[in-house]
Amino acid sequence: MTNVLGLSTFVLASPFSDADATSAFDRTAAFGYEVIEVCIEDPALVSAAVLTENADRTGLSVGICGAFGPDRDVSHPDADVRERGLAYLRHCIELAAAVGSPHVAGPMYAPTGQARLLEPAERDAQLRRAADSLARAAEYGAGRGVELAIEPLNRFETDLVNTVEQALDLCERIGDPRAGLLIDTFHMNIEEKRLGDAVRLAGDRVRHVQVAENDRGTPGSGHVPWDEFFDALDDIGYRGQIVVESFLPTVREIARAVSLWRPVAESMDALAEGGISFLRQRFPRSTT
Repeated sequence: MTNVLGLSTFVLASPFSDADATSAFDRTAAFGYEVIEVCIEDPALVSAAVLTENADRTGLSVGICGAFGPDRDVSHPDADVRERGLAYLRHCIELAAAVGSPHVAGPMYAPTGQARLLEPAERDAQLRRAADSLARAAEYGAGRGVELAIEPLNRFETDLVNTVEQALDLCERIGDPRAGLLIDTFHMNIEEKRLGDAVRLAGDRVRHVQVAENDRGTPGSGHVPWDEFFDALDDIGYRGQIVVESFLPTVREIARAVSLWRPVAESMDALAEGGISFLRQRFPRSTT
């Protein structure tokens, strides 16, 4: 198995829907990617049948990524809120199984944008609630061949899990080998001392990789230490999806959530084209 390169639908349309699928799949394939990562902002807008039809038509593989707001908080003190978060995760797992995604990815432990100064005991309690919920999600995914890829976010987007070390602690609390990590160069560039050391620490827990530049722009256009990062992926034997992720600054809710106040590329098409061009230098297409 070799690494396969993908593009997030956050670059193309938000919230992504069945109505966007034909154009999004066509554009992703035309750019030269092999995977389209579909972000499930509104589950009612996306169906497995439409994703599968377009995947078959274009030859793209499909990955599934979640979007986690306050109404999907599996760490909330209120059990009813946690159950709503779990219901959303189960839906994403079922969709992933139906379209052949090996995982559901994202910062599924808490709402994106939550930032509080908690006492250690309060933080530990929240982590326990998150771990208990995600253990149930991992067990649900096990019967469907779908793993969890849990993403640490930078300190401005969450106060709970910022580093690989913290994410590994959460995985230990979950206690299920089907719970692994999504590592993202944008967040790692802010939170980790050295990207290579963090990747090696994550080791065989890495289930998925997202890439963006230090400003969330086109990979290769900024100061992320790419050789160090990719060498470390080789060291841990990672073979899986590597997905370019950025966000449309015109979508106000997303832009506010990720503090994206200005365009990070000439256009989203330019970002997608530049991203695949950069990645192909390291990961040329297989000729076999």
